[in-house]
Amino acid sequence: MEYIITSPELIEKELIPNLRFNREDILVSPEDKKRRQYDIHRATLLGNAYHGKVDIFFMTADGEQKRVNTTIWDYDKEYVILKSGSSLPIAAINGVEFY
Repeated sequence: MEYIITSPELIEKELIPNLRFNREDILVSPEDKKRRQYDIHRATLLGNAYHGKVDIFFMTADGEQKRVNTTIWDYDKEYVILKSGSSLPIAAINGVEFY
C-alpha cells in the first residue's frame, strides 16, 4: 500500500484574519496542550530575541489543515500575536516547528 503524505497548505500570515476557527480546542490530551504552550513560549522568545521564524500548524473551522511561517511576537491565554499584527487562536494550533 502506498501512502501519499501531503503537507498542510502554506498561507501568508496576512490571510489569517479572513479565516474562521472553532472555539473547541483541537488538542484533547493535557500533555499535548502543555507541549503546545511550551512551544509557543519558546517561539515567542525566539521571535523577540532573534526575530526567528517558526511554522505554526493549525486547523480552520471547516477542518482544513494549514500552516504559516512567521514570527510570534506575543501570546496570551487565548491567542498568539504574529509579526503582522494578526492573531491566531491557540485552540486551533496543533503544532509549532522550529528550524
